[in-house]
Amino acid sequence: MAMPRPTVAQFAYGSCTVIFSTLAMLLLSGTSSGPGVAVVAVSALALGLLVAVTVPAPRRPAAPARPAAPRPVRATVPAPARGPVRDSVREPVRERAAS
Repeated sequence: MAMPRPTVAQFAYGSCTVIFSTLAMLLLSGTSSGPGVAVVAVSALALGLLVAVTVPAPRRPAAPARPAAPRPVRATVPAPARGPVRDSVREPVRERAAS
């Protein structure tokens, strides 16, 4: 069974956690000895790993069960516009006599 690969979000959150927690712990503890810096670095790496593991993995979209049956389309015809009517519309069409 293959191990799943970490996502970009897991890398980003874990890396930012390691960097910021290392800086914060070094500034707050004020340590300058080798063993103190090593303890801070190891604890920051552990915290970054914990954050990276707990980032929710993206969910895969569920496969559609079946395509939905097509629904009938109801077409409507718009009503004629009500407004001023021109005189040319009301006049009957006259045919010209052939001369």
